[in-house]
Formats: sequence, C-alpha cells, structure tokens
Amino acid sequence: MDQNKLRHPSDCPSQDLRVVDTELFGPVVAAIRFKTEAEVLALANDTKHGLAAGIFTRDGARAMRMSHAIKAGIVWVNTYRAISPIAEFGGMKHSGYGRESGFQAVYDYTRPKTVWINTSSEPLGSQFVAR
Repeated sequence: MDQNKLRHPSDCPSQDLRVVDTELFGPVVAAIRFKTEAEVLALANDTKHGLAAGIFTRDGARAMRMSHAIKAGIVWVNTYRAISPIAEFGGMKHSGYGRESGFQAVYDYTRPKTVWINTSSEPLGSQFVAR
C-alpha cells in the first residue's frame, strides 16, 4: 500500500470491521474515536476476545474504574506488554487457555483428590445421614 494512502485513525468507522474484532498478534492498531468513558468501555467489551487491554490516561481514578470494568485477563495502564513470571497471565472469554505464571499456574500441574477415612471402630450407621 502506498504510504500516502494510509488511513487516518478517524477512518476506522465502526467496531464491525474485521480488523477491529479479530485477535491479531502483530503490529496492528485499529483506532476508533469515542467521546465518553461509557462509550469506550462499551466498545472495549463488545468483543468475544479478552486477552489484554491497554489504557493510557493521566487520570488515576479513571484508570482504576476502566481497568476494573474492562473484561480482559490483563490490563496495562500507561504501559504495554509488561510481564513478570510471578504475575498470572491469561485471557477471558474466547482468549487464552487458562492461566500462565503466577500462583494459578500451579493448578495446571496438580490433580486434587479427596479421601475420607473413618478411623472409628464403631458401626457406621445410616450412610444417608450427612456427617
């Protein structure tokens, strides 16, 4: 594509475009203009995906509200792609398979089992009575 014909962010007219609602793993940005916090929150959550989200704002209260309300497995505020092996990572909705890293990852390597043992020599009694 000719560099002079690259589209301006305001040319991405709606959420219905395939590039907007496709989980792309590459250097692609689909920018949609918005006027209110409620509008951008609705746009952010109107997808079947939920791996990650990024918020850029100088308003700390807005960052907290939005990071809580956006349905994504990880939300970065004023940064992007910061990760750590001690913090869990994984998506929501149709994004990701479980969790990686962090405490939650331990469950991928365990198979819990419950064992009940009666150590009494007394007769068991009715097996239909909860103990």
